[in-house]
Amino acid sequence: MKEITLIIIAYFLGSIPTALIISKKFFGIDIRDYGSGNMGATNAFRIMGTKFGVIVMALDILKGMGAVGLFYLLSNDFWDNELFRTNFMIGLGLAAVIGHIFPVFAGFKGGKGVATLLGVIIAVQPVVALSCVSVFMLVLYLTRYVSLSSILSALMLPISVLWIWNEKEVIYRIFAILVALLVVLTHQKNIGRLLKGNENRVPILKHRDRRKRTSEEM
Repeated sequence: MKEITLIIIAYFLGSIPTALIISKKFFGIDIRDYGSGNMGATNAFRIMGTKFGVIVMALDILKGMGAVGLFYLLSNDFWDNELFRTNFMIGLGLAAVIGHIFPVFAGFKGGKGVATLLGVIIAVQPVVALSCVSVFMLVLYLTRYVSLSSILSALMLPISVLWIWNEKEVIYRIFAILVALLVVLTHQKNIGRLLKGNENRVPILKHRDRRKRTSEEM
């Protein structure tokens, strides 16, 4: 019974609408009325700028990490059972991601869950998370497309789990594949805009663009 309670708590934790709270508190707007219409970090960067975009992303990551951390509220008898620990942590993380995508506190209209998923991966397998974060940051630096960065970093997850680290736990392998599929599916509109060349770039690293234009003018 306690396990079910923790799953429910994880869902409510994921449902905390960080982008909505910040947009109303500091800008007096509902972020879902602007940009892509969701509460993800990409839209937060686009509508509220780099500072608040980073804050939203960090808080959404912490939601995933906090949800997974609920595992340690169970008795110590469960801690040494590696199979149960991995499975239950993933279950808690997925509950938080579902909460982020379909938040009970925001009319079930949330974000795409990428940052919260990242928090889950960091908490479950930090070494794998490092490879995903590296891909995300590199692609973001080169393109300034958060959507493309999210998609490629998500695809890096099954690559890391299945081939680079050769994780043996079946549930974790399935989780990695499902995460990649989920991110691709929730970014279909972004993929369409990327292919058409009209996807919006986030307002970061503009100094790099200015240097590039200056060098071209010279």
